Amino acid sequence: MNTPTSPWRAPLLWRVAQLLARAVVALLGRLEVTGDVPAGLRHGPLILAANHISPFDPVVLTAACRARRIHPRIMATAGLFRAPVVGPLMRRAGHIRVDRGTTSVHRALEVAATAVAGGSVVLVYPEGRIGLDPGLWPERGKTGAARLAFASGAPVVPVAQWGSHEVLPYRTPKGMLRGIARALVRRPAIRVHFGAPVALRDLHAGTPGAARRATDRIIDAITEDLVPLRPDEPDRPRHVDPGRPVETTRAHRRHRSG
Repeated sequence: MNTPTSPWRAPLLWRVAQLLARAVVALLGRLEVTGDVPAGLRHGPLILAANHISPFDPVVLTAACRARRIHPRIMATAGLFRAPVVGPLMRRAGHIRVDRGTTSVHRALEVAATAVAGGSVVLVYPEGRIGLDPGLWPERGKTGAARLAFASGAPVVPVAQWGSHEVLPYRTPKGMLRGIARALVRRPAIRVHFGAPVALRDLHAGTPGAARRATDRIIDAITEDLVPLRPDEPDRPRHVDPGRPVETTRAHRRHRSG
């Protein structure tokens, strides 16, 4: 893929929002960011693929990306774009609306592929939802992130995160104030790790099963990078959200380091 001559630049509004996100995360927890993205990829074209464990994830990842001088465009659920204040801000910041469960959901991939080809960094959640695995390990992913990588030719960097589930509960806004109050007192460690790009060059879009194999590699990479972030919680998280449903139908085979 050719590098664009005029890559997308994050609006001032989005850069300010990233600074605010850092302040919010610093208030509610202790952010620890490890790993990095090669300097030549920070401004795109690039795909960031992160695990999804909490409604607080977008704030955490926004702050972590700011710490690494990255300004991603986030693929986010359509509900955020319909919100009275947040929606216009999301559109002005250049984020990408995903109409899940509708016939137009594939349009988001087309928009994202165009954005990446135009030099953007796009952040996706390959699981397609907040995970319901009982251990909060990454679930079997949807193939959207892989198809985006095939369509754009951009590298995929896995982003593993842990700790945001201790701030906002699954059923936010229900229980949100209680979660924030607890976080203000306990200030949990919130860890984010940027891993090495996932090797996908040997896979091709036209090959049967390629999107599934690429997706499994992306989820495997996120899982491997998540292991060191939760060394004292190898199976189940210490913090259990009673409002989070549990589902094992999309369980993904977990790999352990070492």
